Order: sequence, then C-alpha cells, then structure tokens
Amino acid sequence: MPTTTKVRPRALLRASGGPRYAVALAVDALGTGMLRPFLLLYGVTVLGLSAPVTGTAMTAGVVAGLGCMPAVGRWLDRGPRSTVVAVSMLVRVLGVALLVATPTGNVWLFATAALFLGIGNQAWPAAHAALVATVSHGRERDTALAGARALRNAGLGVGALLATACLAGGTAALQALAGVTGLAYLAAAALAWSVHVHADPTATAVEDGDGGVAAAPRLRALLAANVIYVFCLNVPEIALPLVLVTQMHASPMWSAAIFVTNTVLVVTLQVPVTVLMSRFPRRSVLAVAGLVLAASYLGFLAATSLGHGWAAPAVAAVSVVCTLGEIIYAGSATALVTALAPAHVLGRTLARFQLSTGFGLAASPAVITALAPHGPTALWGSLAAATLLSASAVAR
Repeated sequence: MPTTTKVRPRALLRASGGPRYAVALAVDALGTGMLRPFLLLYGVTVLGLSAPVTGTAMTAGVVAGLGCMPAVGRWLDRGPRSTVVAVSMLVRVLGVALLVATPTGNVWLFATAALFLGIGNQAWPAAHAALVATVSHGRERDTALAGARALRNAGLGVGALLATACLAGGTAALQALAGVTGLAYLAAAALAWSVHVHADPTATAVEDGDGGVAAAPRLRALLAANVIYVFCLNVPEIALPLVLVTQMHASPMWSAAIFVTNTVLVVTLQVPVTVLMSRFPRRSVLAVAGLVLAASYLGFLAATSLGHGWAAPAVAAVSVVCTLGEIIYAGSATALVTALAPAHVLGRTLARFQLSTGFGLAASPAVITALAPHGPTALWGSLAAATLLSASAVAR
C-alpha cells in the first residue's frame, strides 16, 4: 500500500506548472469570480435585456462551449498544452470585449459574447489538467490538481466579493468590472503561454496503478457516473437555497453562510484531504466520495423533517458533510481519468470528461428544480439513490 504523499510547497508549485502558471491561474480565477456570477445582472441592468432572454443566451454559450470540446481534445493530443490554456483565456478576452461593446438592447452581440465566454470556460479545465499531467506524474500530479482547484476557488471567492462591492456603483461600475475582467484574462493568457509546455504526441505510455489495457470500458463507466457525481457542485448554489428560502422560509443568510463555508472548506481542505486519501486507490476514493455524498443527501432529508427552529441549522450542519464529499470527489475524479487515459489520447479523454461534467452541471438545475416541488423525499431520496448507483458502478 503506497504511503501518503508529503506536500512540499516548491514541489507542488513545480508540479502545478511553475510560478508564472500559478499566477496565471490565480488571475484567471479572480477574473472569472468577478464576472461569472454577475453576467446575468449585466445583461439585465446594463443592456436592458429581459431575464429569460439573458438566461437563454448564457445557456446557449455553455452548450456551444461543450460542443467545441472534441476539437479541444484533438488539439491537446497534438501537444501544445500551454497554448491551449492560453487560448481558452484569450477567447474569454474576446467575449468580454464584445460584452463591453454591446449597445443597450442588442441581444445578438450579448449572445455572441456569452458564446465566447462559454467556449473559454468549458475548454479551460481539460487544457489545464492536460498541462499538469505533462509536467508531473502520479500522486504528485494528483496533489497539483487539488492545489489548483483550491487556488481557483479562492480566486473565485475573492472575485465575487469584489464584484459584490461594485454592485453599489450601478451600471458604470458593472461596465468597469467587465473591462477589468478582460484585462485579467489577457494577463493570465500571456503568463500561461509563457511557460511553453508541449507534450510529445507520439507518447503511448499508460500510468500503472489505475490504468491499463481495459481503460476504455472503465472510462465509459466513470464518465457516466460523473454526470451524477457532479450534481454535488450545484447543491450549495441551487438545491439548498431553493429548499431553505422557498420551502422552509428560512432567512437567506443561511444560504449565504452555507455558500461561504463551502468555499472556505474547499480552499483549506482540498490539498490536505487529497494527500490523506493518496494512500488508497483512486477508484476506491471516488467510490467513497459517492457514499459520503449519498449520506449527506439522506442527512438533508432528515434535517428538513425537523421543526422550524432546528431545520435550517441542521441543513447547514449536513452541508459540511456534503462539502467533504465534494472535496473527495474533486480530488479523485480528474486524477483517476488522467491515470486511466493512454497518453496519446489524454486530451480527448479529458475533453470527454469535461463533456460529462458540463452536461451534469447543465442538467442538475433543471432536475433539482423539477424534483423539489414534489417534496424532500423526491429530491434528496432520488439524489441519494442515483449517487449510490454511480458509486457502485465506480467500485465495480
């Protein structure tokens, strides 16, 4: 049984792509945190578009971004890893530039801006994972991926706080916010491109431990299970606010507190938990993540049955368990996909993984909002059952 990886800051930084790339990740996350949560508000308040039209344009951008993933995967397999990361950031620069240039009421330019932002947002995770897999291997790579996720969550949180502060300034402040975001993406793209990471497209090795000749069917099962696993990422943002505010009539402060707690826990625990779980096979860790998530969903079901004064605090307490499941999932899923994938198709494999993630993220709001009106058992019972089924598929 392998021993637990020791985290050394310099080694982690090197495995993550180096200091310049780490700065690029932080700047990119900060820009995304400033813009992504408020893109809907920008369309409604600055451009005067209706909420349904704005939301449809944003959804179309996400779908178009997913549609570009096969091409991104093929490009990654040709070797230019840092170039693809930089382009995923430059595409968003173009999106922000179009956003700033969009006149009031012009839905087509806004939709085009959302399209470029969607393409960049969907291409980035696969490109980043491929770059990290090029400069690091084994458990060091797993820890580097976990460290990047923690850094990204911190940047998203800080960016969202800065954007919230700008809301008081009205339309002019939101326009300035968009401009600063574009500059942030441009700086991040330059830094990412400067690391010059290029993989050998003729490589054929498969990492020992979780990979092998049977990787293809195992990957298909993993990608199918990932669609359900990824629902956990939208539980703090969608499911819990929906239940707490509209059904339990609790103060919105509970939802805000849960979201902040989730962010803080991910930032502080992602690397330590990933390192702790490195003593076990990645497949087993991912199955355990499913068990923890399913247990948290059943915990939410029990919490919602409590009296008015106890239900909201109980939901907040159970959300910590859900976040722990999310942390274990995030630390093992991409790592397992990367370990299973033959090196010469790593880009295409990561692109398919991002497709499954994007599909789950896109479908989960509709599924959650459709199940919630039928009561807590329909919502949390269905999520628990589906997640347990996915965990059993991963375990097999």
